[in-house]
Amino acid sequence: MYERTITKRIKQINDTFRVLVLTGPRQVGKSTLLGSLIPDGMTKVSLDDLSLRELAKNDPRMFLETYPAPLYIDEAQYAPELFPYIKMRVDANPARGQYWLSGSQRFELMKNVTESLAGRAGILNMNSFSYSEIRRHADCEAFDPEHLRQRDTIDVNQVFELIYAGGMPELYAIRGLDRDIFYDSYVKTYIERDVMHIKDIGNTRDFKRFMREMAIRVGTTLNYADVAKEIGVSGHTVQSWLSILESTGLVYLLEAYSSNLLKRLTQSPKIIFMDMGLCAYLAGWQSARDLQLSDASGHYLESYIVSEIIKNYQNLGVNAHLYHLRNKETNEIDLIIEKNNTFYPIEIKKTSTPRREMLKDFRMLEGIKTKLGKGGIVCTYDKLMPLDGNGNSIIPVSSVIDL
Repeated sequence: MYERTITKRIKQINDTFRVLVLTGPRQVGKSTLLGSLIPDGMTKVSLDDLSLRELAKNDPRMFLETYPAPLYIDEAQYAPELFPYIKMRVDANPARGQYWLSGSQRFELMKNVTESLAGRAGILNMNSFSYSEIRRHADCEAFDPEHLRQRDTIDVNQVFELIYAGGMPELYAIRGLDRDIFYDSYVKTYIERDVMHIKDIGNTRDFKRFMREMAIRVGTTLNYADVAKEIGVSGHTVQSWLSILESTGLVYLLEAYSSNLLKRLTQSPKIIFMDMGLCAYLAGWQSARDLQLSDASGHYLESYIVSEIIKNYQNLGVNAHLYHLRNKETNEIDLIIEKNNTFYPIEIKKTSTPRREMLKDFRMLEGIKTKLGKGGIVCTYDKLMPLDGNGNSIIPVSSVIDL
């Protein structure tokens, strides 16, 4: 079994909160991990079991009497009726670690947690494997743009093999598992069990086309009207469907930074897939090499780097304050990391020959009042080294993902 970085945070939450809530996309290993950590005396039930689900929905008091704490409830979002009764029980008992709740429909689960368990639950989000976890370096540190380190070189070919492979645990656990068959089954199950539970989307073929369009546009600024026109649905439908992808953890919307001090900024987010293997499958790429040599390769590299930073922060329980910046003249900063009221600007380039001119758009930040920290270009160069006299650096991919 691969060790998971988030394990330490799960143990901390269990020791300090009455309820642990673990969300994340389908099949990223939530149930497997919690099952391996379950304390002596704790019972596990899954609401995938329809008879248990019916009991939980129709008679939540009886359900919690039948399965008393300590109790782990998997796919807890299927029975929102349980949450007020869990609240009453934890309010009457100050013991820590009474209930573990997990689920793949983050919006549904978090809605019920917010309404009934606010202040009583510690909440974590889990994703597919990070690079550090694939390398079996689960005990990693938080990415810190202020204190970068030289790591073992990862060349451009390796980077795109990593992007194409993705991080779904089952693909690493079962040797010889066909990647296309796995992802085809994943998408079908996701639509049937997660998407349709949240919203009646009507034509599932249109939703699959929508997922493909999102994958094709990964790492780019989102234009709802263009997507709607391509699929043949309304802009409102596109926004509604995108909220499903976001709430189920498949995508992350990298919000545009906004400031009255900076003029003519776009407000559109960038689409980031949290598992790039799924993204490459949806977009129809047949090999890592084909993807690497394509015009889209830079956008895939950008999404991969951002998703790895998000995974690292979420695994360690760190709040990620990430933005991109783009104006109407298409000047752009790929990523801004906000930490301690300081902005760290990052460019992400598929190049092994970074140049100072690639930092020219950093000048867009000169008009803001926020302190500017060290930035740089994340690229496939093999050495971490200064790039200019302003503290900006050449940053190898490995210095970002190998933590």
